[in-house]
Amino acid sequence: MNRVALTSKKFLLPGLMIIALILLVTSPSYISAYKVMLLTSILMYIVVSVSWAIFSGPTGYISLASAAFFGVGIYTAAILGRILPLTYVIIIGGLVSVVLALIVGVITLRLKGMYFAIFTFGLVELLKHFLLWWEINITGTRGRFVISVHSETVFYVMIIIFVAVLLTAYLIKHSKYGLALQSIGEYEEAAEHIGINVTMVKIATFAISSFFIGSAGAIIATRWTYVDPYIAFNPIFSFMPVLMSIFGGLGQLFGPVLGAAFFAYLEESLITKFPYHYMLIFGIILVVAILYLPDGLIGLAKKWKKGSLSSGLVELLQKRQKGRKEV
Repeated sequence: MNRVALTSKKFLLPGLMIIALILLVTSPSYISAYKVMLLTSILMYIVVSVSWAIFSGPTGYISLASAAFFGVGIYTAAILGRILPLTYVIIIGGLVSVVLALIVGVITLRLKGMYFAIFTFGLVELLKHFLLWWEINITGTRGRFVISVHSETVFYVMIIIFVAVLLTAYLIKHSKYGLALQSIGEYEEAAEHIGINVTMVKIATFAISSFFIGSAGAIIATRWTYVDPYIAFNPIFSFMPVLMSIFGGLGQLFGPVLGAAFFAYLEESLITKFPYHYMLIFGIILVVAILYLPDGLIGLAKKWKKGSLSSGLVELLQKRQKGRKEV
């Protein structure tokens, strides 16, 4: 009986994931165009959040460079979208982000704590203002028009990137590199002493995670039709992945997925009602999550499950003791 239960439990989650993916792929046939666009935004935030969590989750290095990789992908689509097929543009957007991540990783991944976070956020501002200066003083223009792509095409491409980043996160987490990343996060000096090439592991993982962020930026740019440095390198794409991942729970693969889905939908709801204050609301939720939900929604669900299970066992034991006394 126990084997049957374990086997059914083992195949339950993959089965649910396949069903969810089928519903997601077929959704444009039975939902409105607005909801397709909303789902695309949710998937985009999930991709960026999971990508961020691949590196920052186990290592504890809080990277704020997501907006830099995202913006590079956007500008890749803006520059190459008129001369190359969409598939090539998306791949190149990811590869350019990888090159940028390798350069940044070599320079900054020896830094720790707030120094690393400050430098990575400074990179976003540096790229934004450099491109702004370049466009105004060299090209004589500000911003670029992007070739528009049908919303359903953007949606399906985002699904492919979404599945790819989840598979990558799963494979890394359950590999020797995942163990190496966890050991780096727990005690980096000890990890180095036991033979882990700490610098190589950090740089490689940082670069891999950046690929998906750049690819997501390249495809989402085709929905915006016009971009400039302030749109492409918006700091919100640096802070939202952190907020979403922490709220969902960094310890599990689906934590960033839940957090990103929740906040992407919440953003869509609040931005229309409180366009100047919705980030303040997000900040309050982040503070509350850090104080009262250190393990995120996933951790809360696990505690609730354990609490329910323990209370059920206590109740069962009490009934048995009561029955024995009556006998």
